[in-house]
Amino acid sequence: MHRIFLCLILAATALPAAAVLRHPTGVNVNTQGPTTVFITYGGLRDQAPAEAFWCGELMPAAPAIGFMCRTDTIFGRLPLRYDLSRASGTGGFTDIMSIPANVTRRAWEAAAAGATSSFYYVRRFVSLTGGPDEYVFVTCRLAGGGARTPLALLDVRLAFETETAVLAMERGAAPPVITADLTYTGTGRLIGRWEVVQPGEEPPREEDLLSAATLPVELRPLQRRWTEVGRFNVFLPPGGRYRLTGPDPRRLPTAAEGLYLLLLRIEASNDKEGDSNLAAAGAGSGVVHTGGVAGFPIPPLRYYVGSATTPLPPLPAGVLAALLPAAGAAVAASQPVVLSWTAARGAAFYRAEVMDSGGAVVASALLPAHLATYSLPPWVRERAAPGELRWRVEALDLDGEQMAATEWRAFTLPPSPR
Repeated sequence: MHRIFLCLILAATALPAAAVLRHPTGVNVNTQGPTTVFITYGGLRDQAPAEAFWCGELMPAAPAIGFMCRTDTIFGRLPLRYDLSRASGTGGFTDIMSIPANVTRRAWEAAAAGATSSFYYVRRFVSLTGGPDEYVFVTCRLAGGGARTPLALLDVRLAFETETAVLAMERGAAPPVITADLTYTGTGRLIGRWEVVQPGEEPPREEDLLSAATLPVELRPLQRRWTEVGRFNVFLPPGGRYRLTGPDPRRLPTAAEGLYLLLLRIEASNDKEGDSNLAAAGAGSGVVHTGGVAGFPIPPLRYYVGSATTPLPPLPAGVLAALLPAAGAAVAASQPVVLSWTAARGAAFYRAEVMDSGGAVVASALLPAHLATYSLPPWVRERAAPGELRWRVEALDLDGEQMAATEWRAFTLPPSPR
């Protein structure tokens, strides 16, 4: 008997101790809808993050380290399109836990059937040196989506007070009033600014369209900035919906012809329900503010400025349609070639293609759904055969199947002056 007890002690002491820490260790989440939470992990030693699951119960992960999900209580897996995790600091890792509504619904149904009113988010970390895997869990406590849940944006819809999907106007005209309808959890200050990307400027990347609180703290200052046309600092009550008034329309630039992008830039604010303590996670010192976190890029609002004789036709919302370059347009050598189109409802990706007069594809790109522009590489002018170029864009679903496509549209690139 003593020998068995001694063997158990030796076996227990032989197991490696957990090394990966996290903060917060537990959080309140919305009972009847999605929730987004900023999580910091620290103490990674030659480890890489792997998949993440939500489940109702845990079990020892031996011979791995920590506790893993019981397979018969799994509620869902973090979708790849929601995975905005990335390395941060020294031995640190930032995870944006975006809980889909179907996961919280299953957790609520399990609680109504007699299970506990909490469930778990479990992230697996893989050793890069042949060591055991490590499982790290965060407790998710079912609560309302009000004051005791993190201040997080769940949906943002920007619009002009007009029925057209893309606003077209003459040079010097003032656009209509702009609004942003927000759906959110939690309560607190929403701080940010409005910016405009003007024709000829490089369009934003995905990192530029994320709210600042979605990024690790060292990447926030690296987001690019454009012309600022307004700021806001408003209090979001614990109601879940708010209409944010846009900037003064008279401040929106309309001097040059072309496509403009209006960006809603959300800055990080203090949020005691969701802020992440780096020291508690073993990833540094200080507190990372996470108020305004969002698990998605905020799509820009587009408007087109042109002459009175060539306005864009009115387009129904949600229908894929080509915008620029217009049919038969000649893009000067001094201007970048930017393809643009209206967003298609339900699209997961876009594929933009450009063909030369010989039928060869000279440029092709697969783009995420939040982007509706594509800047052609400068070498297209040199590689394309003389004559007209043609372009089109396809809307694709999550399986890569075509949902819709624009017609081929021709344009020309005049030769550069010598």
